Amino acid sequence: MERELALEIVRVTELAALSAASWMGRGDKNQADGAATTAMRAMFDSVSIRGTVVIGEGEMDEAPMLYIGEAVGNGQGPEVDVAVDPLEGTELVAKGLNNALAVIAIAGKGQLLHAPDMYMEKLAVGPALAGKLSLDDPLETTLERAADLLGKPLSNLTVMILDRDRHRERIHTLRRVGVRIKFLSDGDVAGAMAPALSESGIDLYVGSGGAPEGVLAAAALRCLGGELIGRLMPGNEEEITRCREMGIDDPYKILSMDDMVGNGDVIFAATGITPGEFLSGVRYTNDHRAETHSIVMRAKTRTIRFIQSSHYLPNKQLLSDILNAQD
Repeated sequence: MERELALEIVRVTELAALSAASWMGRGDKNQADGAATTAMRAMFDSVSIRGTVVIGEGEMDEAPMLYIGEAVGNGQGPEVDVAVDPLEGTELVAKGLNNALAVIAIAGKGQLLHAPDMYMEKLAVGPALAGKLSLDDPLETTLERAADLLGKPLSNLTVMILDRDRHRERIHTLRRVGVRIKFLSDGDVAGAMAPALSESGIDLYVGSGGAPEGVLAAAALRCLGGELIGRLMPGNEEEITRCREMGIDDPYKILSMDDMVGNGDVIFAATGITPGEFLSGVRYTNDHRAETHSIVMRAKTRTIRFIQSSHYLPNKQLLSDILNAQD
């Protein structure tokens, strides 16, 4: 993939973030998600790819745009798989809480896992622990091994987990072992990325979250040198059938990074919508401008760029059209 694509993809996440940010704290997650999705879809028309959405807003009969199988891009350039989450953390924006992102990952055609919309058990780590832990081990064993490999006592190990009732047993284990816990209200992608970002202070991310978000996080961790190990959690026969229809013959197999994002190049971009662990949110200034903070990464070079942009809003006609259409 051409390296210029990285900066083109950031323009897409920026507009999605700007569109969603106008709904921050207004209690309407559907409007926020709709604005982000419309903006992301419109900006894709300017990107030189022949893309196919493999992770998006749902099936064609469920989503009007960015649906699974939809063609995106201007029809020029490389053939790529596209994974999107126009608004990762709809509740976060609706309630004005931290860690909402606009997210895109692209990889060569056939590289990204067509992850069904169900839960995935996840274990995410940074470069120091990549390839050294197993999802099959009991959580206590995983924690002890991680602490040993990192050369720190268990009491100094910091684990991030979504604050959910389904994690009650895991949380009990974490507290019994004596590690430090950082709870996350939402924002599964940002949470899984955290162990690979040294400034986060997070050593591991554990628990279950959405499978599509798992693939997006795996794309980011490929660029960061970290690792996400996953295992789908189908809850019934219908979901097992759904896995097989999407090409996953064994729904319960442990999914490696290669299973989720292939072994070729990957580009990942995210723009903060609300302030978060590693990205600032959209910030409006008094001179008709809005500032965005983005990250864009490429697996081939392991280059990580943080981009701070200032947008003059009167010249953002597409943004105005999207927001006016919602009023």
